[in-house]
Formats: sequence, C-alpha cells, structure tokens
Amino acid sequence: MKKTLNFLLSLPRIPILFLIKLYQKTLSPDHGLLKVFFPHGFCRFHPSCSEYGYQTIKNRGLIRGLPKTIWRVLRCNPWGKGGVDWP
Repeated sequence: MKKTLNFLLSLPRIPILFLIKLYQKTLSPDHGLLKVFFPHGFCRFHPSCSEYGYQTIKNRGLIRGLPKTIWRVLRCNPWGKGGVDWP
C-alpha cells in the first residue's frame, strides 16, 4: 500500500523533471546549445539553477522541491552573491 501511495505521489514530478531536462538540452546557457557562447558558465551558483531544481524535485518531491527551486531562481540575479548551494 505504501509503495503504491509513493508511486502515485511521484507521478506529478515526472513531467516537471522532463521539462527541466528539455530546457537544459535546448535553451540553457550552462548545459544546452548556448553553452558555446558561455564557455565558463552563466549561472552564479553551483550547481546551476536548473540542475539544482532537477535534483531537489527528484529527491524531495514536487511539494517540497518546487518552493526551494523557485527561491533559488529568485536569488539568481545580478545583485546576488551566488556560490555553492547544494540541494
């Protein structure tokens, strides 16, 4: 019963994780086709914001991971310090 419940709760995160990977492969200046123009990376944080979001949502689920991801993206701005911020 618990495995079934965990599986059902994990279903909403699958399309979100797919969209993050799609963004990383296509539009991301740190991971995708635009990396040619930003050889040293673009994101102020390590791991990049999209990778942080992917790891956080994958490990913590959508309900706990999405707010952490949104907060991380809001902190990624020209006035932010950046740095290493593991999920």
